[in-house]
Amino acid sequence: MDIRKVKKLIDLLDTSNVDEIEIHEGEESVRISRHRPPALPMAPPAAALAVPAQAAEGPVRTDTPAADADGEQIPAGHIITSPMVGTFYQAPSPGGKPFVEVGQRVQVSDTVCIIEAMKILNQIEADHAGVISAILVENGQPVEYGQPLFVIRDDDA
Repeated sequence: MDIRKVKKLIDLLDTSNVDEIEIHEGEESVRISRHRPPALPMAPPAAALAVPAQAAEGPVRTDTPAADADGEQIPAGHIITSPMVGTFYQAPSPGGKPFVEVGQRVQVSDTVCIIEAMKILNQIEADHAGVISAILVENGQPVEYGQPLFVIRDDDA
């Protein structure tokens, strides 16, 4: 692969919000990724979200059940929300074992799902330790920024 193409890919990565690019040309391939500190999420227009305003700012704790966009009750606990628009996947591959299931204990930084955005698979990690009490999204379903994905209850709850 031509070094000029690689430099252009690096420049593209620097000027975009993408964290990883992988290109295959015949038998050659190149993967360029960066690890940057998490940015503060931009709040989308209030009308675009049907979730509590706090959910748009990141994970929240609800002490009382809340309702999701469809009006269904969300159990009390720590809510992991989608950091981006994309497609939700529960497993690393089609037909594979899900990353987490209801009743499973998770630690901070355990992978709980993948969200595919623009052909890039983004692993979403737990930011709270506890037990998964609800999975709020179906496998393969599109998700919006700030949409609740999981509810984690504390072990003592």
